[in-house]
Amino acid sequence: MTVYTKRRIRLVVTYSILVSVVLVIAYPLVWTIGASFNPGNSLMSTSMIPENPTLAHYIHLLGEGAHPYVQWYLNSLKISFLTMGITLVLVSFSGYAFSRFRFKGRKNGLMLFLLLQMIPQFSALIAIFVLAQMLGLINSHWALVLIYAGGQIPMNTFLLKGYLDSIPRDLDESARMDGASHFRIYGQIIMPLAKPILAVVAINSFTGPLGDFILASVIVRSPEMYTLPIGLYNLVSNPMGASYTMFAAGALLISIPVALMFLLLQKQFVSGLTQGGVKG
Repeated sequence: MTVYTKRRIRLVVTYSILVSVVLVIAYPLVWTIGASFNPGNSLMSTSMIPENPTLAHYIHLLGEGAHPYVQWYLNSLKISFLTMGITLVLVSFSGYAFSRFRFKGRKNGLMLFLLLQMIPQFSALIAIFVLAQMLGLINSHWALVLIYAGGQIPMNTFLLKGYLDSIPRDLDESARMDGASHFRIYGQIIMPLAKPILAVVAINSFTGPLGDFILASVIVRSPEMYTLPIGLYNLVSNPMGASYTMFAAGALLISIPVALMFLLLQKQFVSGLTQGGVKG
């Protein structure tokens, strides 16, 4: 077998795997899009390509006063943005401290963060519920924001610390010789260079609350406080009144803010990959 033949076989196998992966990912997405434009509520009469496409489900969800979906949407966006902002601040401080300072308990702190990553949040549901009840935060969005932000700290601190370790310490020393304080070095030198990894932290902390159902269902009780996952679940939880096609339309609308966030932070992702390639 010639080298050319071996290369052709590798290419065929590689592209076959890639096409298979794309089909696995694209098929349910295309089906969901088709279902959202199908009339009726049942999936039995739903097809991937609707014969009589309609916008009725989107109009019903987004129409003024017609459905609480818009309120659920705003609740989820509020929680996601607050979580992202708090997470960025806390993680930037903790990542900078673990990367640039040497203090007692540093190694133990990193080990604790590593262990916390292995424990899923839902394993502490009872403790979270009891704590929220003691603090009077049941049926409060702030409880969810604090839980989500706290859960994002361990993993993202490790990510940020690893990135900051790759930034030369000579920059810190030069700035310190010029009289710069630690806070100025943090804000004007290190964090601007860490924009790519901060973009990753922002995406992680923004998308997490949008897809969470378990923690939100424990804390939130009243319909006007529902987040999107809880509200959409109620659309299909009642066997007598389940609307799967409307559920598909609502699920697709969730992807809009996520896609916008990726587009806004795309430049930072690309610059991070470029810097990584140059450093390698």
